[in-house]
Amino acid sequence: MSDQPGPTSPSAAQPTPHGNRSPRVRDVYRDLAAALSGAQALSLLGFVVFYLWELAQGAGKDAVLVVMSALLILVFAVGIGALARGWWRGDNWPNTPTVVWNLLLLPVAWSLFQAGRWVVALLLAVVAVVGIVAAVRADTTEASDGSDGAGARPPTAG
Repeated sequence: MSDQPGPTSPSAAQPTPHGNRSPRVRDVYRDLAAALSGAQALSLLGFVVFYLWELAQGAGKDAVLVVMSALLILVFAVGIGALARGWWRGDNWPNTPTVVWNLLLLPVAWSLFQAGRWVVALLLAVVAVVGIVAAVRADTTEASDGSDGAGARPPTAG
């Protein structure tokens, strides 16, 4: 006979690492962060296509500047796409880069507002703030392999 509690024993229930939030709520924030990151990556890819299309139409005055701008935007699109993929996969790392990225969007929204593009500025600011809230509220304490980490032992010295 074993001293271990059985699966139906009340003491067998493990406390959740989510605090007062249920796993379902946590998934909503992860999904929201993933969806916003994915939408931002696709928007940036759209700008890359637009820049290159403008260049092909002869609208760009400096071809090198247009190509370099498109490449820089592409780098950011790939990075934000990696964030979206990390959120979808349940990885633990994308919350801080997502917060940083969305914080960087707030001055962009402010400059758009000052330039008279208040509708775009408001949209960008709302997306950035929602992205920040989703990244902060998403629970990233679980192991990325889906286990609860109950069997994990801290590393030993020596």
